[in-house]
Amino acid sequence: MRTFSRELLASRADVWAFLAEPYHLSDWWPRVRGVEPDRRGFAPGARWRVLALERMPLMGWREPRNPITLVIGEIEPYERWTWHLTGSSPIDVEVRLSAAAPDRTVVTIGVGGNRFAAPAKLARQAADRLYDLVQTAAEM
Repeated sequence: MRTFSRELLASRADVWAFLAEPYHLSDWWPRVRGVEPDRRGFAPGARWRVLALERMPLMGWREPRNPITLVIGEIEPYERWTWHLTGSSPIDVEVRLSAAAPDRTVVTIGVGGNRFAAPAKLARQAADRLYDLVQTAAEM
């Protein structure tokens, strides 16, 4: 599993609240265009339908014909969340949070799975997007 860490300018509670909202996944996870959570929402074992771009050999990225499934694994509130994304390039993801200060959080994103998924790049892009979106402690 490849990991990337970044310090966010927000409390761990604020970051967790953002991550725990299923509809925010398309805001911060690369190539995800939409999410339809099941009735369980953000809970272990929940299965979300995800619309995500797929890589086609020699053709680049395209919109998929069918949604893929995200299966939530473990959830340790304010600490850790794991999930598995199915599809042509299945991946396993682990998101860890740790408090660096009362208004600062270190997020570590680990990605493993299919060799075509570019796990290090996905982890870095996701952390960078979270940094851009979750800035509750930033000075204006």
